Amino acid sequence: MFDPAPLAARLLRARREATCIPCPAPGFAPPDEAGAYAVQDLVAAALGPVHGWKVGASGPGATPSAAPLHAATIFTGDTALPPGLCRFHGIEGEIAWQLGRDLPAACSMDELRAAVTALHPVIEIVDTRFCRPASQAPLAHLADQGSHGALIVGPAFTNWQDFDAEAETVRVELNGRLHVETPTRNAAGDTLRLLLWLAAHAAGRGHPLRKGDIITTGSLTGAPFVEPRTVARVAFSTLGEVTATIP
Repeated sequence: MFDPAPLAARLLRARREATCIPCPAPGFAPPDEAGAYAVQDLVAAALGPVHGWKVGASGPGATPSAAPLHAATIFTGDTALPPGLCRFHGIEGEIAWQLGRDLPAACSMDELRAAVTALHPVIEIVDTRFCRPASQAPLAHLADQGSHGALIVGPAFTNWQDFDAEAETVRVELNGRLHVETPTRNAAGDTLRLLLWLAAHAAGRGHPLRKGDIITTGSLTGAPFVEPRTVARVAFSTLGEVTATIP
């Protein structure tokens, strides 16, 4: 039987001591998603209040995966990240949903749509407590809060019912230079289906979706890793823009 405690302890120690994990020792790596989520839950209990989630899927019919986001890693508006918060800085342009009311585990699509207050342009900073990004089996990175470092939340787009993802584009600029410009096509398809799945998933883990939660839905732009003192700007054609300054 997999024990999530040793890997959770190593992940927490890496955060606390600003060290990294070369590779999980034999028996430390989770054997399945349930094991990865058990590690996440132990880390979440130590890190403090959950104020959001990241959720995504590899295709429209694929089962989603998720990780809780904590108050200490969520920033509002253009942000200069605190030194030492992240070891690595991968820049992902994403779209996040914000809730204006609590959601039950078994909510309907109508209940979900009524609960949404806004869409936001966001930058997720990809980080890892392992010594190199993407160096481990996917389940190990899922256990590591899905390689989450920070979330920088841009302005609210409250007229979200009229948002046309098919017509939207997003660009990433690094130090004023265009890195990528692309249509906002999410691999998961309709991201509201991710939120429906997440409502049940999060409640089953003891963190039901609450008023004010911010839920980001996966990268639209890839994840270029950048050097210190980089200014990263993510700009959508109608949704708005947000900037992160890397220490």
